[in-house]
Amino acid sequence: MSKESRKFQVPDVLANLYDFANTLDVRHFTHFGVEHPESDALGGPKDLADWMRERGLGAKRGHVTPAMFETALRIREALRAYLQCEPSERLRNKSVLGTLNDALAPFPLRVEAHAGRGATLSAAREDALAGLSAIAIELHDATLVGTLDRLKMCASEDCRRVFFDRSKPSTRRWCMSTLCGNRMKTRAYRERQREAK
Repeated sequence: MSKESRKFQVPDVLANLYDFANTLDVRHFTHFGVEHPESDALGGPKDLADWMRERGLGAKRGHVTPAMFETALRIREALRAYLQCEPSERLRNKSVLGTLNDALAPFPLRVEAHAGRGATLSAAREDALAGLSAIAIELHDATLVGTLDRLKMCASEDCRRVFFDRSKPSTRRWCMSTLCGNRMKTRAYRERQREAK
């Protein structure tokens, strides 16, 4: 679990998924006179290996190759596209589901039975990307218990940060209503004022 996922009280069972989706930061707005630059925490194979190691998902064997790195970026892109959809639309969007399924295909899982604990999912891969199977496992488990619907992408075009919706009715649209919500409402108000003239 990262400082970021702790700060925003993302459940541990979704922390890797949340953190991975947010390794791409496309926010591009100015707040209190400070411009927020876009960034990508995964600039190359070494960055990905470091990211996985920091979360205990590090490789047991080998190193992250450029081809593996591209595989990881595909799963991140597909995951972000999936989370951008409204929860009620996610399972109906065949294009987004197809892309996500294709991106998940290189991460097969193994079901393991344990005495007294039932069964668990684990990575079937044994190479440097085996740790990213945790993303697929979290996606699977969160779908089963319904918490995945609370993982959303901010509706602000200037933000697009993934957030965990802690509101009781699960109807939040912005990662932070005091920041993105206010900015969107102010923009809509100004547009209505212009149109009224």
